[in-house]
Amino acid sequence: MEFLVRGATLFNEPGVFMSFEESDEELATNVASLGFDLDQLVADKKLRLDYVFIERSEIEETGEYDLEALFLRLGHAIDSIGARRVVLDTLEALFSALPNEAIVRAELRRLFRWLKERGVTAVITGERGDGKLTRYGLEEYVADCVILLDHRVQNQISTRRMRIVKYRGTSHGTNEYPFLIDEKGFSVLPITSLGLTHKAPTEFVSTGIPRLDTMLSGRGFYRGSSILVSGTAGTGKSTLAAHFIEAACTRGERALFFAFEESQEQIIRNMRSIGIDLEKHVRKGLLKFQNARPSSWGLEVHLALIHKTIDTFNPAVVVVDPITNFLAIGDRMETKSMLTRLIDFLKMKQITGMFTSLTSSSSAMEDSEVDVSSLMDAWLLVKTIESNGERNRGLYILKARGIAHSNQVREFLLTRNGIELIDAYIGAEGVLMGSARSSQIAREQAADVERQHATARKERELQRKQELYEAKLQALRNQYETERNAILRELDEEQNRLRLAADQRLEIARLRRADTKATKVEENGARRAQKGAGR
Repeated sequence: MEFLVRGATLFNEPGVFMSFEESDEELATNVASLGFDLDQLVADKKLRLDYVFIERSEIEETGEYDLEALFLRLGHAIDSIGARRVVLDTLEALFSALPNEAIVRAELRRLFRWLKERGVTAVITGERGDGKLTRYGLEEYVADCVILLDHRVQNQISTRRMRIVKYRGTSHGTNEYPFLIDEKGFSVLPITSLGLTHKAPTEFVSTGIPRLDTMLSGRGFYRGSSILVSGTAGTGKSTLAAHFIEAACTRGERALFFAFEESQEQIIRNMRSIGIDLEKHVRKGLLKFQNARPSSWGLEVHLALIHKTIDTFNPAVVVVDPITNFLAIGDRMETKSMLTRLIDFLKMKQITGMFTSLTSSSSAMEDSEVDVSSLMDAWLLVKTIESNGERNRGLYILKARGIAHSNQVREFLLTRNGIELIDAYIGAEGVLMGSARSSQIAREQAADVERQHATARKERELQRKQELYEAKLQALRNQYETERNAILRELDEEQNRLRLAADQRLEIARLRRADTKATKVEENGARRAQKGAGR
């Protein structure tokens, strides 16, 4: 039916639906849940419904059987609206009353040849046979394209799948593809990976935690990258994802949150307790939650629903929390295959994806549980570190492709203002966190205060000694000045005494009328005769 409806509405190609099991009213009622208004299409002459009632009890086989009457009836329906597409549903109902299989096979060939001669594209439904694709084993040979539909139940979870068995003249996919039937009709998702041809943006997006951005060269993650956040229960994986979501919505970008453990209201309430208000972004239409238990559908149906939701909402950021819950409906290999296709799909659309992974305490620290760590561009590990009878959270950046990142562990706290990263103390006993870190910091602060006091004491002692030495030096200087002045006075007095004695001798000599010209009085008072004085 969707083949006809899409052809009429999207490509302006009218169609005829000939049913052998459901009446026109039943068809219109059944497909209304898919959003198809058959009555309007019939009124617009874009669709013709023809119900052919066949009841085995009312049929008596006489002579040779052929489909000439069916050709006339179908031809009239085609001509009445100029149909380009035809659907016959189903062959088994048409031929169920005929026991002669040879006649059935002959008429099948005629039917397919007649449809080709009319130049219409026909879809003919049929039931699968025992050990064969079809009931009569002929349809797959005379048809140009054969599509096999399968409804499979595994581990009590059902998945619809389709496979193109053949398609003449084309190079078609041969794998099985899951498909959905919902309110918007039929949706098919290829299960093969989309390849490695996506672009690599150079723009960065913030993690929502400033200090974590600093650990990533101060810029955060590359846009379009895939980020894995792994850790045991209660380590803060969902909180890191909530910070990432809030940062995207604050930038005005759309964000999509796929949650497989908590409801939307529960997540909003829990994040509000640490200062992250996600509800305002939901009201603005920037954030959308998709909450479901993994056991609701199979892996491929989950992947198809995620693809469909992303195509409809067109987000810039996607969070899947947690991916390890898919192990409940598939093994590790199947889960990795599904996640590989999801990662490639996000990269193709340049959507930044964050995936949380719940690890067990018994597993290795660097284990993603679903073997996708090598596919991720960045990997954050959050874990609890037990010491001194308490558990504290630590964060590591195990890898970040293309980004020079920190290799140090950071302790982080869940506060009223969100996640707060703290430098872990590295001491003689290793990494100290929590109360051990606080105690060590207190001891270091006390030691610093004691060192400051000791330094102050030494500075005061040095100042006191300096003042003492300066006082002694000043006393010695004063003593020196005193003694120097005394010596200088004594020298002056001695000179004055000698000069006075010399003057007295000269005066005595003058009074005696002595020859004073020939005598020179030295400064010390001695007399010396001048040369030539006696001649």
